[in-house]
Amino acid sequence: MSLLENIRSPRDLKNLDAEELTELAEEIRHFLIHAVARTGGHLGPNLGVVELTIALHRSFDSPADRILWDTGHQSYVHKLLTGRQDFSKLRGKGGLSGYPSREESEHDVIENSHASTVLGWADGLAKANQVLGRWNRHVVAVIGDGALTGGMAWEALNNIAAAKDRQLIIVVNDNERSYAPTIGGLADHLATLRTTDGYERALSWGKDAVQGLPVIGKPLYESLHGAKKGFKDAFAPQGMFEDLGLKYLGPIDGHDVAAVESALRRAKRFHGPVLVHCRTEKGRGYQPALEDDADRFHTVGVIDPLTSRPLAPSAGRSWTSVFGDEMLAIGTERPDVVALTAAMLHPVGLTKFAEAFPDRVWDVGIAEQHGAVSAAGLATGGLHPVFAVYATFLNRAFDQVLMDVALHKCGVTFVLDRAGVTGTDGPSHNGMWDMSVLQVVPGLRIAAPRDADQLRAQLREAVEVDDAPTVVRFPKENVGEPVPALAREGGMDVIARPEPGGERPQVLIVAVGAMAGVCLEAADLLAARGTPCTVVDPRWVKPVDPALPPLAARHRVVAVVEDNSRTGGVGWAVAQALRDADVDVPLRAFGIPEQFLPHAKRGEVLADLGLTPAEIAGRISAALARTEEAAKNPAAVKENDA
Repeated sequence: MSLLENIRSPRDLKNLDAEELTELAEEIRHFLIHAVARTGGHLGPNLGVVELTIALHRSFDSPADRILWDTGHQSYVHKLLTGRQDFSKLRGKGGLSGYPSREESEHDVIENSHASTVLGWADGLAKANQVLGRWNRHVVAVIGDGALTGGMAWEALNNIAAAKDRQLIIVVNDNERSYAPTIGGLADHLATLRTTDGYERALSWGKDAVQGLPVIGKPLYESLHGAKKGFKDAFAPQGMFEDLGLKYLGPIDGHDVAAVESALRRAKRFHGPVLVHCRTEKGRGYQPALEDDADRFHTVGVIDPLTSRPLAPSAGRSWTSVFGDEMLAIGTERPDVVALTAAMLHPVGLTKFAEAFPDRVWDVGIAEQHGAVSAAGLATGGLHPVFAVYATFLNRAFDQVLMDVALHKCGVTFVLDRAGVTGTDGPSHNGMWDMSVLQVVPGLRIAAPRDADQLRAQLREAVEVDDAPTVVRFPKENVGEPVPALAREGGMDVIARPEPGGERPQVLIVAVGAMAGVCLEAADLLAARGTPCTVVDPRWVKPVDPALPPLAARHRVVAVVEDNSRTGGVGWAVAQALRDADVDVPLRAFGIPEQFLPHAKRGEVLADLGLTPAEIAGRISAALARTEEAAKNPAAVKENDA
């Protein structure tokens, strides 16, 4: 039996010797490479924290001591060491989450996989320990150098440093990357720290040499020792952290278990806030990851572990690649169009734009709030910024979208990748709130393209708007076949309707974005049952097209289908528009209920939510039947409703 198979809890690590720890680290890396290759997942980040995680669990007693992970995608090793070694369905339905999960283990604390939050969590937990007198409990927050670029991390540091006697240890996992290489002033500062790790050794040598000088040695040393802080700031600028009130230890080789353990023991003895700076290598132990300049195999699909080549061929073009190509074309035509991203240049499709126009793209780090405000400044300065970000992460910048971009009528285009149900990354990554949250923003317009052609067209329409924010959203999947328009109603595309001269359509289906294909199949099922339908793609879902209420009035039932929260979503907006226009037609809204969705494939999640052609057609038929019954016997319907 291997060493890893014998690890059922962190306690099993305590008695391993140095040679066994090295062997265990090799086994873990071998396990991760082959397990993640079968399912897909976050590979590079976890290969980089093997020894660091072992040292953490040998130095602390989880779960009594709280070990927190930011953002959590590097927690696979933590899962292995806390009794979770069945990775056969990692990120799949019924399998392990790709992030910490309270349902899985008492060792998991934070489920939210949005970056830069861990220090706030740690501050609160440490305060709770202090108030409740739990002086023997420790809180350990592991945060990457990329996550430290987020403003919330620095807000938390400001509060953490205020209490000199609060037991809280911050472990900076410094691999010079988030997805891609970390950028900005903090990155430069950490780079300087990495190059000055010989400071303490030089100081020790200097102490011995100076004190050994005859007569003047001791007074000279005492004089120099008084100047130590200034010398330290000049040659080893950890002073930035110490000036905040944090004891600084490092930088330390994060792949040396003994060295990390030694630093953590010293941090525990300090009985106050301590920052332990560990250098690690993302993708360590897997050469294909180390050779991947883009993101060191941050996330992989199903691959051959020996060759690292994908085993599942792509079924077509992704929405992201279509956006990236069109951005390059627009940038070539319009020198005023610029781009921003929040630490995800490659994942959101801006690589080609950045290569062609390096002076017109900015990676702001994990700082969506700053990105939105900076975009407002760019627009006010005469440019048209396109801020590409995952839909779930725009939630973090809502106030800036509202009060900085919209209030000032700035022409900023937000491109929301991974909108709707994303699936395997779990509840925090589903982009299912944007069309609800953004409904309340005055003047903002939202486009939901149904296919690649519409994405290209609506992106161009969006960047033409210079007096209000615009949003273009699309999901995480392949684009699929084009869905042609048969006609136009106002600004909406009619994508299905009965043959001319046929029976009058009874149902109007409003298909939002990528749900168009599902809606067309539902319409076919209804037509086969003798219920002809009209299917429209509103294209721009906010504001509601003025042509929609009169079109709805020509039908007996309206159905709105979206992969967004039903609360405050497009269905809600259409219902409000019908009421405002005094159009009294029953409306059925299909979308996501108010709940966090478990991790699974997108299709599986949609099926569980009833967002399938058969389910939608059945529920529309039932709604139509109730409408017919109400027309025949309104008193009976009222009695049943009561």
